[in-house]
Order: sequence, then C-alpha cells, then structure tokens
Amino acid sequence: MGERKLWSGEPVGGNPFALPRGPLGVAAGWVLARANRRQQAEILEALAPGHYRSVLEVGCGPGVLLDLLASAPGVEEVAGVDPSRQMVSMARRRNAAALRAGRLRVHPGSAGATGEPDAAFDLVVTVNTVAMWPSLDDSLAELYRVLRPGGRAAVSWHGASSRFALTDEEDARVLAALRRRFGAAERRELGSAVLFEARR
Repeated sequence: MGERKLWSGEPVGGNPFALPRGPLGVAAGWVLARANRRQQAEILEALAPGHYRSVLEVGCGPGVLLDLLASAPGVEEVAGVDPSRQMVSMARRRNAAALRAGRLRVHPGSAGATGEPDAAFDLVVTVNTVAMWPSLDDSLAELYRVLRPGGRAAVSWHGASSRFALTDEEDARVLAALRRRFGAAERRELGSAVLFEARR
C-alpha cells in the first residue's frame, strides 16, 4: 500500500498485490494463494458457511476461498468478484469443476460495484481487501445492498502480528463505518486475522 492514505478515493495504483495486472499480476496471484491460505481457513471456520445457502466473496483473488466455500456442506450458490481480470481467470481455472457444475460463478467486480442484484446473498465475505477500497462507506453500502435481510457481512484483514495490520485508528474506522451502515457490528481477533462482522 505504500504511503497511500486509506479510503481517500484514490485508485490503488500499481501495487501488483492490490490490483494484479499482466505477468507480474499472475505471479502475485500465486503468492496470494499461498500466503493467504491459513487466514482463509480460519475465516472459513469462524463463519461456519454451511449455515448459508448463498455466499458472495468480494475480492476473491486466485479463488482459494471460493474453492473452500463451494465445497462446504449446505452452500448451494457461491459467487466471486474481483477487479483484476487476471485474478478472475485464475479463480475460474482453480474452480473449473464447480463452475461446470453450476455451483459457482466468478466475474469482474469490486467492493464498490459487485454487479450482483439486490438482496441476493445470505453471506458476503471479503479477506484482505478493505484497506484497498477507495471508499469505505460506499463499499459497505454495496455489501449491505447485496445482502438479504438477516444476512451477514464478514470483513477480514491481516491480524495484529502482521506488518500489514491496520493501525488502531484505521481499525476503529472500519468498525464505526460498519455500525453506521448496519446499526451494529462486532470485531473478533482470530489467529492470523481480525474479523469485523455485521448483520443486515
């Protein structure tokens, strides 16, 4: 992220991990698939996705969590969106069987514009994307829009032990923005991540 001021409305710029593009973006996708696997497994356990029929992952990257979600018992529909066309392609290749079976679909989209219909999902999850959203409030409004009444929003970021961890002020801003949009929200520390949760 460099010196970029969070949630300033600025684009993410040339960081290959923020918006993977071209050959360097493909390499970044392989790194992300390895580096985030432990955190994604923790998120999956914390969310107990079998309680949700339809799930959207925002910023699905190379599709590791999509694979776990599409394989979870009780989950009937999984969708993934990512602003990087390279990541959409990688996620589709990783999850080719689920795509063919009609259990999964993946397409370009962002936290601020998922391209999904209103009130379509029981669970919306995003891992390690919140600090790269140009607008915190606009993106949370989009997550709220695509959730069904009673649906759950789960926003995860690197934990306190990571060099990418949010500052205390940034952490508080995420929680406050969720509470403004959803009315109530909670924050949990997991082994390698922080998880912010709210229900519509």
